[in-house]
Amino acid sequence: MSTLVIVGAQWGDEAKGKLVDVLGGQADVVVRYAGGNNAGHTVIADGKTYKFQLIPAGILHTDTVSILGSGMVICPEGLLQELARTRAQKSELGTLYISSAAHVVFPYHRILDGLEEGMRGDNKIGTTSRGIGPAYQDKVSRTGIRMGEFVRPEMSRARLQEQLTYKNRLIELLGGQPFDFETLHAEYAAYAEELRPFVVDTEPMVQKAVADGHKVLFEGAQGTFLDLDSGTYPFVTSSHPVAGGACLGTGVGPRAIRNILGVAKAYTTRVGSGPFPTEQDNSVGEQIRAQGQEYGTVTGRGRRCGWLDLVALKHACRLNSLSGLVMTRLDVLANVGDLQLATSYAGRDGFPANVWDLAEVQPEYVTLPGWTEDLRGCRHWNDLPATVQQYLEFIEEYTETPVAVISIGPDRTETIVKRPELIWA
Repeated sequence: MSTLVIVGAQWGDEAKGKLVDVLGGQADVVVRYAGGNNAGHTVIADGKTYKFQLIPAGILHTDTVSILGSGMVICPEGLLQELARTRAQKSELGTLYISSAAHVVFPYHRILDGLEEGMRGDNKIGTTSRGIGPAYQDKVSRTGIRMGEFVRPEMSRARLQEQLTYKNRLIELLGGQPFDFETLHAEYAAYAEELRPFVVDTEPMVQKAVADGHKVLFEGAQGTFLDLDSGTYPFVTSSHPVAGGACLGTGVGPRAIRNILGVAKAYTTRVGSGPFPTEQDNSVGEQIRAQGQEYGTVTGRGRRCGWLDLVALKHACRLNSLSGLVMTRLDVLANVGDLQLATSYAGRDGFPANVWDLAEVQPEYVTLPGWTEDLRGCRHWNDLPATVQQYLEFIEEYTETPVAVISIGPDRTETIVKRPELIWA
């Protein structure tokens, strides 16, 4: 059995897309297991920059099968635009399948997302207003429309009419403009026609690939602390980005998972509202943001930046049962000066479950020397400056989790594999 889950070990935006691209070339199947087009991956390959929101980055490899799993919510318009954009950049792509059990995001979900966020006043969650939360609400309330229904014309029409009757009333109640059914149906029926060839029952495909010993990579979106159950609720997403979500959103059981890699930046970032203990709302944070070009792939919003929070990272390692860590963006910290790492919260043991307690913690730091060298030419562990090695070894010791892969730049080649045995077993 050769299976690997890649999960974000912070608040998302950890550069998982690059890792999925690098390892996707070694995988037979890449499955995304949660989220929608509220998350984005940027991949730089062969001098081109690709921006993915729904499609697994493994699509760039022609021999790899890419699957949008049952745990996802999918905007048909956004998916078709993304597919067309990617094909325009690279004519030959891998095979793509969409789970018939994945749910569909409609325009009324996006409208409701914006209206509901507006009504929260000063307590906004900071959603992307892509309709992801309302789509998952429909899934949980058992009124959502699945892809398998969506691509069947008669079933899709009846289900959409049923839903729109209720949604229009709700939209009007919240002060929005209702949708015309025939106009909406005509537009989305055309999308369904284009997507029909991709929609299949993917769960048996994934199960068979695992049973036959193929290399299967499970790709998460967002990050551990945005998980609906385990994250900094209510400032979270509506799905399960943690490693356990790979089972929930693909149709495989826990014993089918062999290795789990957690991706973490060498510092910490966060988008949207919510507590962020190590945030540096100062010149240091500005320097990291500028050097790392820390702006959202989907929204373009500037990310909040701060020191690496080892208390949170150790919690993420345990929560996800990580086999190893992937440390990214070490190149960004060049010339920042001495580096601080949060190793405890004053008067508290571990990472608090309550978001309001987290907002009150006072991080306690250790200081390690920084570096001025350009790391992007390094290709082996011994190429790294001693200060970088010291930084990574401190992280390993504190989190009790080995560093498996090191990323020192955005390109595929700017990657150091330190422990290959923690990737494919």
